[in-house]
Amino acid sequence: MQFSPILLLHICGGTAGLFSGAAAMSFRKGSRRHRIAGNIFVISMLIMAAGAVYLGNVFGGVLTCYLVTTAWLTARRRDRQTRIFDWGALLVALVIGAAIMTDGIGKASGRIVSKDGTPIAMLFFLSSVVLLAAAGDVRMLIRGGISGTPRLVRHLWRMCFALFIASGSFFLGPANRPLRLLRTVGLKQQLFAALLTKNVLLLLAILPLLLMIFWMVRVRFTNAYIRNKRPVSSAKTGEIIDGVVAAETSAGLSLIAK
Repeated sequence: MQFSPILLLHICGGTAGLFSGAAAMSFRKGSRRHRIAGNIFVISMLIMAAGAVYLGNVFGGVLTCYLVTTAWLTARRRDRQTRIFDWGALLVALVIGAAIMTDGIGKASGRIVSKDGTPIAMLFFLSSVVLLAAAGDVRMLIRGGISGTPRLVRHLWRMCFALFIASGSFFLGPANRPLRLLRTVGLKQQLFAALLTKNVLLLLAILPLLLMIFWMVRVRFTNAYIRNKRPVSSAKTGEIIDGVVAAETSAGLSLIAK
C-alpha cells in the first residue's frame, strides 16, 4: 500500500501522540520521564494537526493545534500573564467553533451531505466545546490572566481533549483504522480482530476524557487538602501551585497530565 509523505507523517505523528500521551499520564507527574513524554506528545500532536490540515481536515487540525498551543502557553507562562497571541487564539476558537456549528446545522437540516461519516452529534459536541474554550479565553483576557487552580485546570483539560481528538479519530474512524494499521505493517489480524471489538474501541477512544475528569477531580481535592490540612497564606499557596506547574513544564511542556 502506497502512502504519500504527508499522510505518513500524519500517521506517525498521531501514533506517537497516542503512545506519548498515555505514557505522560502514567508516569509520576513532574518526573523526568513524564516531562520527556509530554514534550514528545506536544510535538507529535502539532505534526499530526499540520498533516490533517494539509490532507483536508482543516477544522480538526486547527482545533487540535489551538488546544495544544494554548495549553502549552498556559503552563509555560507565570501567573497573570497574557499576550497578543491570546487574542489571536480567541479569534481562531470563535471561527472554528462557529464553522463546526454551521456545518452541523447544515448536515442536520439536509442542506449539506456528509462525506466523512462524522456523526452530527459529534459536530455539535465539538463546536460546543470550542465555543466554551473561547468563553474561557475571554474570561482570562478580561481578568488579565489566570493563576492557581484555574490555570492548572485550563492546561489539563485542553491537553486531554486534544488527545481525545486523536484517539477518537483513530479508534472510531472509518473501516477500523487499528486493524488497517496492523495489516499495513504485516501483522496478522485474527487475534486483534477478536480483541478490538466496537465496545473496546469506544472505551479506548473516550479514555482521555475519563482520565481528564479523574485528574481534574484530583487537582481539586489536592488543593482542598492544602487549604484544610496545611493552613498557609494565599501567597504561599500560590507558590506551591506555581511550583507544580514549573515542574510540569521545566523542559518545555508536559502533556495532559494533570
